[in-house]
This record gives sequence, C-alpha cells and structure tokens, in this order.
Amino acid sequence: MNHSVERSAKSSFILILFFSIFLVLLFFSCRNNSGAAMPEIIDPADMDIYVQKQLLRLLKENDISKTSIDDSTRLFFEAPIRYYYKQTKYAAVWSSQENWKPYTDSLFYYLSNASMDGLFREDYQYSLLQSLKQTLDTDSIKRKDARLWARADLLLTDAFFHVLQDMKQGRLQHDSLGWKNKEDKQENFFAFYLNKLLSGDTVSSIVHTLQPVNKDYIALKKSIPSFLDSMDTKNYTYLYYPYKDSISFLKKILKRLSESGYSAGTAAIIDSATLSTLLKQYQKANGLKTSGKLSAAMVKKLNSTDREKLKRIAITLDRYKQLPARLPEKYIWVNIPAYAMQLWQKDSLLMESKVIVGKPGTPTPHIISQVSDIVVYPTWTVPNSIIMKELLPALKKDPGHLARKDLGLFNNNGDPVDPWSVNWAKYKKGIPYFVRQNSGDNNALGVIKFNFKNPYSVYLHDTNQRYLFKNKMRSLSHGCVRVQDWQKLAFFMVRNDSINSRQPDSLHYNSDSITSWIAQKQKHTISLKKQIPVFILYFGCEGASNAVK
Repeated sequence: MNHSVERSAKSSFILILFFSIFLVLLFFSCRNNSGAAMPEIIDPADMDIYVQKQLLRLLKENDISKTSIDDSTRLFFEAPIRYYYKQTKYAAVWSSQENWKPYTDSLFYYLSNASMDGLFREDYQYSLLQSLKQTLDTDSIKRKDARLWARADLLLTDAFFHVLQDMKQGRLQHDSLGWKNKEDKQENFFAFYLNKLLSGDTVSSIVHTLQPVNKDYIALKKSIPSFLDSMDTKNYTYLYYPYKDSISFLKKILKRLSESGYSAGTAAIIDSATLSTLLKQYQKANGLKTSGKLSAAMVKKLNSTDREKLKRIAITLDRYKQLPARLPEKYIWVNIPAYAMQLWQKDSLLMESKVIVGKPGTPTPHIISQVSDIVVYPTWTVPNSIIMKELLPALKKDPGHLARKDLGLFNNNGDPVDPWSVNWAKYKKGIPYFVRQNSGDNNALGVIKFNFKNPYSVYLHDTNQRYLFKNKMRSLSHGCVRVQDWQKLAFFMVRNDSINSRQPDSLHYNSDSITSWIAQKQKHTISLKKQIPVFILYFGCEGASNAVK
C-alpha cells in the first residue's frame, strides 16, 4: 500500500511539473520575435487611442538611430514625419478603428502604378507596405496589435512624403539638397499636401499638381503606357566598358550574347574565331558594322535593354524637374546626346543646328546660364585641364609641339616665353604659364565665340574643323559646344538687341557689322544688352507620337 501511495505521489509530481513546463512554453510562445507580449484584446472603438500612444512612443520616446525605428521600420523622411505627427498630437493618418481610410487604398493603387510617372515602387518600400496591409487585413489576432497599425501609419506617411519630393524635385540632386532636410518645407510642403489629402484631394490630383507643365515632359509621360505594354522585363547582364579584367569580361559578353540568342553551344573553350562569328551575327542583326570585333557602339546596343530604357525615361523626367517652372520667352536649348541646338521663342522653333559636344573623357557639363557677349575672331586660352592631360606630356617630349599647333606660351604678365627655354621635366601638377592660340582661320574656336558664365570654361563656338559635322556620332570636343550654324545664331542675337533697344540706331553693331568684321578678320567683342538664356543638358530620350525615342 505504501508503495502504491509513493507511486501515486510521484505521478502527481510529474504531472504538476509537466503542466508547469507547458505553461512556461505557452507563455513564451505568445511573445513575438522582439520579446514583446502579444497585444491585449482591444475594442475597435478604442484602437485609435492605442495607436496614438504607439506613435508617440515610436517617435518621441524611442532613441531613433539614423532612420530606423525598429528592425522592420525604416523611415527616409524622419524630420517631416516627426514635425507632422507632433502637430497632430500623434493621431493616426491612414486608419481608424481597425479600418483603412479611403485614401489609403488610393495611395496603394498609385504606388502599384508608379512606373507611369517614371517612379519605382520599391523606392517607397511597397512590398513591405503590401505585406503589412495584408497581415492587418487577414490576421484577426494581429489586427488587434496597435503597434502594427502605428508602424503601417509611419511607413505610409513616409512613402507619401517620398513621392511628393520625387515628383516635385526629382531624384538627381544630392540627398542633402532634398526638401526633406529643409525646415520651411515641413509645414508648407509636406504637411500642406498631406492635409490636402485628408481634406478630400486624391493622391493622383496632388501628384499631378506637382509635375512640370513642360510640353516635352508631358509628351514623354504620354509615351510611357505604350512602352510598358510591350516592355521586355527580362534581366540581362550589364556590360561595363572599357574593361580591366579581360577574362571576366569575356565570360560576361558570352553570357550576354547567349541571353539574346547568340550562343556557342556547349563548347568548353571559346576561341577568337568563334567569338568573332557570334559578334558578327549580332552586329548584322542589329544594324551595326559587321566587323566581328567588340566596340563601344556594340556594348551600348547590348546594354540598351528595356529595363535600362525605363531608367533612362525616369532620369529624363527628373531632368525636366530641375528646369525653371516656366521657361524664358526666348532661349537656346542644347541636348547633348542629340547633338542638336535649338533656338526657341515661346513655343516656336526659330532655328536648329547640329553641334559637336564633349568626348567621353571630357564630357560637356550640364549648364544653365545666359549668353553675355559674342567675340568675333576670338583668341583661345587653353584650359589647364587640357594643358595637363595633353600639352605637358607632349612638351616633355618635344618643346616644338606648341609651334606646330599654332599655340603660344606666355608668362603671367602676358610676355611671350620660348618653350625651348623651359625645363618641362620638373612640372607635374601645373605650369606657371598660360597657353594661347591667336585669332585666325586656324583657331580652334573658329571665327566666333558665344560666352556665358559657368565654372567650366565652356562656351558655344565655331570650329576650324567644320567637316566633323558630317559625322553621325559627334562627341568629339574637350567639353565646349561647337555650333554648325553659328552665323544664324549670332545674327539673331544682334537683331534681338536691336528689337529690344529703346534707341536701336545707337547700337554700334548689327548683322552687317559681324559680316564685315569676319571678312576683314578683325577681332571685336559685342556685349549683349539682351542676354539670351542657354540650357545645356542631357536628355536621353523623348516622347513622340506616344512612343519613346
């Protein structure tokens, strides 16, 4: 009997121990990954108060490191978010009583179709937002978690603010210049438009008001739907050219050719003859010179996939956002990749000219300025960058190089210096002289130059190599823009001065003056009374007939 009691006591102890362990495991299983207990059951009518407390805790009490509130909540627009929620006493924006506000679906719809505006939805943490929304919509337990509603609220506000900035400013400026870092924009931009949304405006109408009214911007945007409808979404290997590692590049070029259907099959080793055959096949099919050799033009063609084109469209749209809200009445427009200069008066194209722009090693910079003066038969002072890259190495080998290029060497007082008297070997970072080419038919600037203020020593000008305008690819200069129809441009500028002058007869120049000075090879400078704005920019594509070109 005693043995029976003892066994019964042991059994009871084991049952109690097992139940205790079960309760402990159950307790820990009811905690989330961060160690916080499962939320209490909250009545939907009280949820807003709990979400408000969580927003206050996340934004005010927590020590936010950089832009991370917790392991799964990253904010890109922390400053305007903090400002807005403080003004509203941390009230939720996007939900109420466990239900989404109507404009929340509007924002999700906009983000899902962000590519229509040249945006990329993952820039706004779309997948995370979608997952969070689905969880709150379908999980009846987590739906009671005020922390999840608060996290979703912050992420949605962050996404909305991010869209506002991208649509107004674009994404090409340095991050420090973004409006999210400007205190005055917290109230009169970010908070202003969020309040408009809460007052009944739609996401699409707000976004529409932020975009440029430029006709070319609008034309490019109209072309996006048809582009997306036929877009090849496949990921292709991107080729960086020129390359340093030939073996690695060979593997990539073979992979890229194979992705386009030009494969050497199962061959373990690809010899030069096989590679040449593959290259010829691709070149012939794509309208390239059938040389069997790799070229920059072929690499550019291989990299010109639809995904890359979509990026180009997005960048081009952003470039329009960097322009003034309204373009001047008259202006010069140089599109670098199009090798074209246009002269506009309102919406009328007055003239168009071929141009030559900077080489890949010395690209033409982006410039917005105003043409201040015209120089007939100009001299050319060689920029220090050209001296260091080209002239100094040549002078170390042969001081007679300058004479053959019709260039003169001068000290800082303007006195000529004999190149043969200089010990060129001792100079590495610069020289205490300047190099100048006198005016004349052989001058690199040709017979006319258009000056405008910029930090790059760049200008529009004629050239002594006019035959180069016949080339299809005209990235050939050291950065300046050579204009084929320089005479038409100059004549327009002096006529414009005459039209806008109160006393046109008092002007000491006109079209005939320029013609006469050129005939007599006389140097003259015309300071324009009516400066003409000039835009030198890179627009990689355009919209025409609802198609991307």
